[in-house]
Amino acid sequence: MARLPYLDKSDLLPEHQDLLARNLNLYRVLAHSPRAARSLNTLARYIRDGSRLDPRLRELAILQVSYLTRSAWRYSHHVRIGGESGLSDGDIRAVADETAGRATSLEPLAKTVLRAAREMTTELSVADNTFAVLRQELDDERLTDLMVTIAFYNGLVRLLETMQVDVEEDYLGYLKEFPLPRS
Repeated sequence: MARLPYLDKSDLLPEHQDLLARNLNLYRVLAHSPRAARSLNTLARYIRDGSRLDPRLRELAILQVSYLTRSAWRYSHHVRIGGESGLSDGDIRAVADETAGRATSLEPLAKTVLRAAREMTTELSVADNTFAVLRQELDDERLTDLMVTIAFYNGLVRLLETMQVDVEEDYLGYLKEFPLPRS
């Protein structure tokens, strides 16, 4: 159960009810601070809809952060979004395999994106050699957007876990099909 109550539209002033256009638990907790919710949503929207980074690479990076941090809410939501963005079931399973050091059929750039997400998540920074490989494959804008994406989702998973946001019933099936590692 979340550490703060989940708000409904009726709990909000009319000018903030749009924050709950999607009835998701994360938004229902963030609605306690409408300005913070709007600020986070601005960057999240840019990452999803404004960035020129390939959506498949974006989703692999987000899934890697979510998988590594065992963030059930974020992981389950991005398994769904990843599928909508071009990830195959094999791509999603490859995140777990790459994390465990097992061979996958992912292309080299995707593997490097996953490695960068793991490094930033566990070491706080992407290693020089990983960054250099990405720099050969991505222009400066896409490379920056990738780093912003990884950093943003590292912050967001920590917020989700601190606030103990529950996974909605509609998303639990994704966790069964693509389980997170056990603690």
